[in-house]
Amino acid sequence: MGLPLSIDTLLGGNIVEWEQVEMKTTWMPEVSLKTICAFANDIDNWGGGYIVIGVKEENGRPVFPVEGVPPNKVDSIMKDLLNKCNLIQPRYLPVVAPVDFQGKTLIVVWAPGGDVRPYSSPDTFTYEKGKAIASQKQTFFIRKMSSTIKPSQNELKELYSLSNKVPFDDRVNHYAEMGDLNINLIRQYLSTVKSAMVSELDTLPFVKICENMGISSSISGLPKPRNIGLMFFSNAPDKFFPYAQIDVVAFPDGLEGDLIVEQTFKGPLDQQLRDALRFIHNNFIQRKIIKHPDKAEADHIYNYPFAAIEEALANAVYHRSYEIREPIEVRIMDRKIEIVSYPGPVLSVTKEQLKKYEIANRRYRNRRIGEFLKELHLTEGRNTGFTKILNATKSNGSPLPEFETDDDHSYFISRLFIHPSFLTNSTNASDTVIENEQKHKGIKDFDPDKQDKVERILHAIQSNPSISIVQISQATRLSRSTVARYVTLMKNKGIIKRVGSSKMGKWIILPY
Repeated sequence: MGLPLSIDTLLGGNIVEWEQVEMKTTWMPEVSLKTICAFANDIDNWGGGYIVIGVKEENGRPVFPVEGVPPNKVDSIMKDLLNKCNLIQPRYLPVVAPVDFQGKTLIVVWAPGGDVRPYSSPDTFTYEKGKAIASQKQTFFIRKMSSTIKPSQNELKELYSLSNKVPFDDRVNHYAEMGDLNINLIRQYLSTVKSAMVSELDTLPFVKICENMGISSSISGLPKPRNIGLMFFSNAPDKFFPYAQIDVVAFPDGLEGDLIVEQTFKGPLDQQLRDALRFIHNNFIQRKIIKHPDKAEADHIYNYPFAAIEEALANAVYHRSYEIREPIEVRIMDRKIEIVSYPGPVLSVTKEQLKKYEIANRRYRNRRIGEFLKELHLTEGRNTGFTKILNATKSNGSPLPEFETDDDHSYFISRLFIHPSFLTNSTNASDTVIENEQKHKGIKDFDPDKQDKVERILHAIQSNPSISIVQISQATRLSRSTVARYVTLMKNKGIIKRVGSSKMGKWIILPY
C-alpha cells in the first residue's frame, strides 16, 4: 500500500509540519501506539501525522544518513504494528507502508484524523520473553506541539466535543458517487507530489486508491467520496459546493467608473487558485524600473507584491467555509486590492490580533484542504501566511496590509495597497520603465518566427490596456494590418479579449 506523498517530501520538512512527524529507530509498541492514538484524535484538526521507523532523530529533525530497518525484520514489525493497532478503541487502522530511502528500508505509518474520535490505547505494556503485553487500562492521548501526552480534564472535554464534529472537508458526501472522482486528476496530483502510489494506479482498484488517499470511505459497505476528494479531484466541485469559485472583479477606472472587468474561476480548488493568480499576474501586476542618474543600479518595484497576493488568496481558499454559498471575491481597484471570503477567522483569532499582525491560531477549519495545498506548494505552513504577506509588502516598500473581520466573524478581508510610486505624478515618467514581469504562456502556441511579434503586442497591451490598434502599431513598429491580423489570432486562441467599445473599451489578457 502506497502513501499519498513521497518519503523525500515527508523527511524534507517543507510540507508536513515537524509536529506531525515522529522518527523512531525501531518499532516500540509502548511509545508508538500512543502516538498513533494521539494523531488519530487530532484535537487541533491538523490532519493527523506520521511515524517514520528506521530514522534517528535529533532535536525533532531526522539524522542523515538514515539507519533503516533490517530487511529481515520488516515483515515482523509490520505484522506486530497492525496487530497492536487493533488494541486502539474504537477500532482504528493507520496506513502502513515500507519505503526505500537512501538505499535503506523505512516503515512509514500514516495516521490521519479518525472519524469516530476520541480514541484510546493501552496505558502501559509489559514484556515477557521479549513480547509486549498490553495492560487492560485504556487511556486517551493527544498531540501537543511535538509531544504525545495525556489530556487534561478540559482537553478531554474538548476531545469528546469533537467526536461529532468531523471537519466539513473530511466528511463523506452522500450525494456523490465514486464516478464523480476523476482518475486523471488523481494521477496528475500523485505525479506532482512524487507519490509512490503512482505505480499502483494501473494495478489497484480505483476504490482502493481513493481509500488509501483518504478521499473516500465505505458506508455500510458502499464506497462514497469525501468532500476533500470532490474539491480536488472532480471536474466540477461547484456541483456539490455551490459558489466554490473565485470571482475576480476589477474596476480599472475606479469604483465611480463605468468599466467593470469580471472573471470567474471554477474547477478543482488548486486549478482555480492557479488560474485566478495567473489572470491577476498577467493583467494587473506591473514592475517599475526606476533609474537614478547618480548610481548604476536601478530600483525594481511592483505595484503590488505578487507573493503577498498569492498567500492571501491561498489563505482564502484554505480557510473559507464551503458550506456558505458565497464565492471568494478579489476586488481590484485603482489603489488597493481586497480579497474577501466568508466567514471570518475562527473565534480564537481576535480583531486585535489582526490589527497587530499577531496571529497564533491552533485550530483550522479545513485541515485536509491545507494538507493538499501545502503538498502542491500553494500555501505555507501553519501560522506563516501572515508573516509571508508582511515580508513581501515590506520588501517591496509597499504600505502594510490590513486584515479585517467584524464582531461576529462573518467575513474576512485581506487588503493590499498600491505602492506609492505607482500613484499619479509620484515619479518622473522619463526616469521610469513599467513592464509586466512574466511572459504569457500562450506565446508558445505560435510558431517561433511569430512569437516575437505576439510578445511585442502583449507587452504593449500590458503597458496600456486601453491602447488602440494604431497605437499598438506605433509601439511595436509593426504595420497596422499585421497588428490587426495577430490580434485576431490572439483573440481566437483565447489569449486576449476586448471589453467595451473599440474607442472606450480595454484589452484583457486571459488566463492560460
